[in-house]
Amino acid sequence: MFFLFGGNLACSQKFAEKVHWLNFTQLNDSLLLKPKKVFVNFYADWCMYCKEMERTTFQDTAVIKVLNEEYYAVKMNVETKESFVFGNQTFTNKRVKKLNPVHELPLLLASRKNKPFSLPAFIFFDENFQAQSRYFQFLDKVALLKLLHKE
Repeated sequence: MFFLFGGNLACSQKFAEKVHWLNFTQLNDSLLLKPKKVFVNFYADWCMYCKEMERTTFQDTAVIKVLNEEYYAVKMNVETKESFVFGNQTFTNKRVKKLNPVHELPLLLASRKNKPFSLPAFIFFDENFQAQSRYFQFLDKVALLKLLHKE
């Protein structure tokens, strides 16, 4: 009985592994303490591809390991009503009462010239928080791992 219980405990711990998502306030503090590459995941509750990535790609143990060990992983709902300070600047959702209430920080970091804002949106930053690349598409675990190792 004890062996079986111990085995179940180990299995539940294995399945409990998750990406250690930060918000931008936590990222600000973390970057001040220790510079590290940053992976930003912008999503919305209505985004079908975002939900599918949460269900599949971000549950993969290899993806979780790389994100948790080599990156600060940031996740932000683009329609949040919250204001926060990042890099000595306050960011708010100035569009909160509009039809497409995208927060100003995703608009700033993930907008593309002559293209509408779209999700999912991912941004890779280096240790100095300089944007290295942006992706606006569904990424399965193989594609994301390839990008995580490249950046």
